[in-house]
Amino acid sequence: MVAPCCLGPAREFSYTGRFDERVTILAALTLAAYGAALLLIGAWASRRSRSHGDFLLGGRRLGPVIAAFSASASSSSAWTLVGVSSAAYAWGAAAIWLLPATLSGFAINWYLIAPRLQAQSAADGSLTLTEFILPASLGPARRWLGRLAAAMVLFAFVFYIASQFEAGARAVEVYFDWPRELGIIAGTALVLAYTLLGGFWAASVSDTLQGLAMVGAAVLLPIAGVAALGGPGPFVTAVAQLFATTPLAPGQAGWGAALAFGFGLLGIGFGYPGQPHVVNRFMAMADGAAIGTARTIAMTWAVAIYTGMLIVGWSARWLLDAGTVGDQVLFVYTQTVLAPVLAAIVLAAILSAIMSTTDSQLLVAASAVSHDTALGRAPRGGALAVRATVVVICVLAAALALKLPDDIFNRVLFAWHALGSAFGPLLVARLVGRHAGPWVSAATLCTGFFLTIVFNALPNTLGDWAERWVPLAVAGLIVALGSRPPK
Repeated sequence: MVAPCCLGPAREFSYTGRFDERVTILAALTLAAYGAALLLIGAWASRRSRSHGDFLLGGRRLGPVIAAFSASASSSSAWTLVGVSSAAYAWGAAAIWLLPATLSGFAINWYLIAPRLQAQSAADGSLTLTEFILPASLGPARRWLGRLAAAMVLFAFVFYIASQFEAGARAVEVYFDWPRELGIIAGTALVLAYTLLGGFWAASVSDTLQGLAMVGAAVLLPIAGVAALGGPGPFVTAVAQLFATTPLAPGQAGWGAALAFGFGLLGIGFGYPGQPHVVNRFMAMADGAAIGTARTIAMTWAVAIYTGMLIVGWSARWLLDAGTVGDQVLFVYTQTVLAPVLAAIVLAAILSAIMSTTDSQLLVAASAVSHDTALGRAPRGGALAVRATVVVICVLAAALALKLPDDIFNRVLFAWHALGSAFGPLLVARLVGRHAGPWVSAATLCTGFFLTIVFNALPNTLGDWAERWVPLAVAGLIVALGSRPPK
């Protein structure tokens, strides 16, 4: 912890480990109202989900505002709010690398992937990312490749969804003094209810609310923290001191370590194209001409969110007790810097955002199991089969969160890189017109996915650069050398 010298007339705070009762009551009421709104959204969306395609992709009727906010919120969630702020709190100056890492991913997706994927997926009628990267030209092999890809999505997303449940449980454990098990069960029930009702439309509209809540928190919380430190001048002094006293790689000095750590984090950005729950928003857009508007909204959102969470984490180093647990930083900080009414609203919004982001991931995992195993042919029961799969996956993820609690930052990034390394290279190849045959497709998927698992099990490299770059690079090399160029 950096000593708060030269910070000027900052306010005095004390945190006892218990939240103000008024905050708890107001937050509970706000959370209940938000939950009711989600259920109403689900009921409304159910009227728009008349077919299998509607439930999985909203009938390709997404406008630019909903597409931008829902894609952004789906790619961020608990990792951004809880993970980035706690990383900034723990790492100090080294957390600055998270800004280019995440913004580069947004830029890759919105400038390079979105325009091509929207047009090409609409032309061939693909409803999922797997269906798009495994085209009909693969012939009979397409079926077993689809099953392979579905198994990978299911495996990664059970971990991903479990991390969201874990984040929500930690929030209510700290904030409402509920047992974490009760938080997981309550969050699971709420997400299941509105996702089952409305499918993709419910997920997209609720993610838009989530995205608005996140950006509101990302603007209000840094302003409150800077004010608590005494204003912009003392805050700049504090950050300058932070950069002078903490290295650009956690625990390791020198530019070599800093560049290795930064290179490792940059791999996060290159995993964006392979995220099925993010790029399906591009596939669902009604009009390719609206991508420019959506891009502007999404990039602005990303700058506000990630900059805001870095400021929160850095400010927390002076405002919170040194014994604050990493994943609890955001919740304790909010209670510390805001008045009870504002703290209640913001904390409830954060908790709602954490829980509601699971809807997109549930739908993608369910579509992988029920749709991608048939690749384009609606399974028996159609949307009903997808709904049944949603229930099963949600229960599995909740059980994982209950039995195997883990660090949110690491669990999310493991799932993120497994999917990014497996699916990203094939997606890029498909978008530029290259054709990968059955065995090249299988080798690319397996190399990206299983090498990520191997490197995750090995001792960490600085910035986890091996786990984030080696599987992606090897998978990319396989598809580049083994695929045929466009005719």
